[in-house]
Amino acid sequence: MSLLDIAPVIPVVVIDDLETAVPLARALVAGGLPAIEVTLRTPCALGAVERIAAEVPGATVGAGTVRTPADVSAAVKAGAAFLVSPGTTAGLADALHDSGVPFLPGVATASEALAMAERGLTELKFFPAEAAGGLPYLKALGGPLPDVRFCPTGGIRAATAPAYLALPNVGCVGGTWLTPADALARGDYARVEALAAEAAALR
Repeated sequence: MSLLDIAPVIPVVVIDDLETAVPLARALVAGGLPAIEVTLRTPCALGAVERIAAEVPGATVGAGTVRTPADVSAAVKAGAAFLVSPGTTAGLADALHDSGVPFLPGVATASEALAMAERGLTELKFFPAEAAGGLPYLKALGGPLPDVRFCPTGGIRAATAPAYLALPNVGCVGGTWLTPADALARGDYARVEALAAEAAALR
């Protein structure tokens, strides 16, 4: 199954405390969102990927903010089942291709999308979605690039996700609203699960 078809929303999570990784992932999976992108923005991110992969049945955990070939290797070694990059250079694209796991290379322009399509890659991350043009931009790309599908991420909220998902060239969206900081600070994983259930029902 394509990464874009696992669920309507891929939670994009930043984990600062390794001990929150497993209960957070369990809450997201219980809510119906099994694909979880852990961003490589914190010292414990790779440890979180490893813990979730080992301890959360049903989770498809991936690594986001993958920027270098070294990130690719480290994420796969930690157990990442997929990789997501914010943008894509030629070297990074090669490393992603050679990783052996599914990946969503990041693009923000028509030229970047064409460069990936030339490589045979037609499932892409569109980032930063809102800042790069949002709904009108993605709708415009659908004309000249009908075979390319996107996971827009960046600035998308619960209120705007349905409009993105309604576009024929959008397979799913990435979102940070599923893991609000105040809920995590309180250990309120029931709220996370409830937000995940609402998101899972969008499709």
